[in-house]
Amino acid sequence: MPKSHKHPVTAPEAVHARKLTDDIGLLKVAMFPGAIGIDVAKDIDRGIAALDGYSRLIVDLRGNTGGGIGGLRLMSYLTPGKLEVGYSLTRKRRERGYRREELTRFGRIPSHKATLVWLAARYAFVEKSIVVVTEGLGQRRFHGRVVLLVNEHTASAGEMVSAFAEENKLATIVGAKTPGRLLSGSAYKVGLGYILGLPVAAYLTWRGRMLENNGIVPKFLIELSRDALREGRDTQLETAIAIANSL
Repeated sequence: MPKSHKHPVTAPEAVHARKLTDDIGLLKVAMFPGAIGIDVAKDIDRGIAALDGYSRLIVDLRGNTGGGIGGLRLMSYLTPGKLEVGYSLTRKRRERGYRREELTRFGRIPSHKATLVWLAARYAFVEKSIVVVTEGLGQRRFHGRVVLLVNEHTASAGEMVSAFAEENKLATIVGAKTPGRLLSGSAYKVGLGYILGLPVAAYLTWRGRMLENNGIVPKFLIELSRDALREGRDTQLETAIAIANSL
């Protein structure tokens, strides 16, 4: 049977921004597609621009199963300067010893895909233990008044964003405990059109916390009520709005 072309599927919208109240904007990020995430970073830029002027921000990461490093752009909008987020750590580097401050650093999502060639060349031969650092995008009106929504389906890069916001007190976490699925992986072609994905490094927050198997427990644990959903109400979002108004 000949190989088929792309399946006729509808890709969900990765980023959606909308007004909730005169003071509160909502940024929904469903995923972080792409290894480097140039496109989703631009979508996040547009979302933040659409919410410019709002004094409070709710970031909805519920159902976000992760993806690539595009989440760095979202983390960079949560703080004005450059902050270390965390680092991947291979078994080889851990066994021979390391200082996190000396690991290779990644702190900028490129603006153009042409830059990916340079980026690939730069990181092709370096050890895969890498520190992630925010981009330093400047002050935002909503800083200090951010609420982050997570649930049991918020995983991988979604958990990286959540842990960074929590550890640096950049957002109040609301919702359900995340699953704890965050390892750095690589994909390998194994023939016949198949690709095998394998974990190649652990991920630790800058404070040394491992999220794999642990996840993140929100400050406000709120059940998503099915009865309320039937009535058109989102109990987790309602709590997030109440908290945002109190900040």
